[in-house]
Amino acid sequence: MTERELRAEVCEIGRRLYARGHVAANEGNLSARLSPDRVLCTPTLVSKGYLKPADLAIVDLEANQVAGDRPRTSEIKLHLSIYKHRPDVRAVIHTHPPHATAFAVAGTPIPNGIHPELELMLGPVATAPYFTPGTAAFADSVVPFLEKTSAVLLESHGLVTYGANLEWAWFATEVLDSHCRLLLTARSLGGAKPLSDAQMVELLEAKRQWGFADPRLAPRTGGGSWVSSGGAP
Repeated sequence: MTERELRAEVCEIGRRLYARGHVAANEGNLSARLSPDRVLCTPTLVSKGYLKPADLAIVDLEANQVAGDRPRTSEIKLHLSIYKHRPDVRAVIHTHPPHATAFAVAGTPIPNGIHPELELMLGPVATAPYFTPGTAAFADSVVPFLEKTSAVLLESHGLVTYGANLEWAWFATEVLDSHCRLLLTARSLGGAKPLSDAQMVELLEAKRQWGFADPRLAPRTGGGSWVSSGGAP
């Protein structure tokens, strides 16, 4: 994908996020890797629903802006921390989707073993501890979880998703917020019904056959439920 095409895709995904209510006003930020040491990112104080290709900035891996008329997002260090620790990642999206963020601000881990879509797309989703946005500590808070999932909740803040391209990171945002909406809706009906061990094993075997590894297929000791929260069962 050329830089021109990538700029257009950042704007398109920004419009989708804004239209779905995953970001409000000028919230959130997106980035995409241009080269091993250059990253295209959204500017600060611009609504993601109204981005233009020329609005975007380019930074190096030390957060220095090297191109663009508008200042880069103040939270770019979070994105760069992910790129540095995951060379395979080529896109990062930080949002505040309301249902997933409800779990983040309530300090409630997101349970697993409930719905196939979350298991196939993401698996367990951890929650990184709270730090002031834009700081180095905030950027580093996600590092312990980067190898285990494509999405990390940010305590009292929001969500960050990442993957091989912007569309995959956007899918992860959509799937997780949909899962959280289902969980919250199910509470009014008495709570979600967990999948059984046998159902989970079959589901994860299918996931592996489709080319997606899942460490939860390794032998488990001590029994217990697949309905985990914030990490592997």
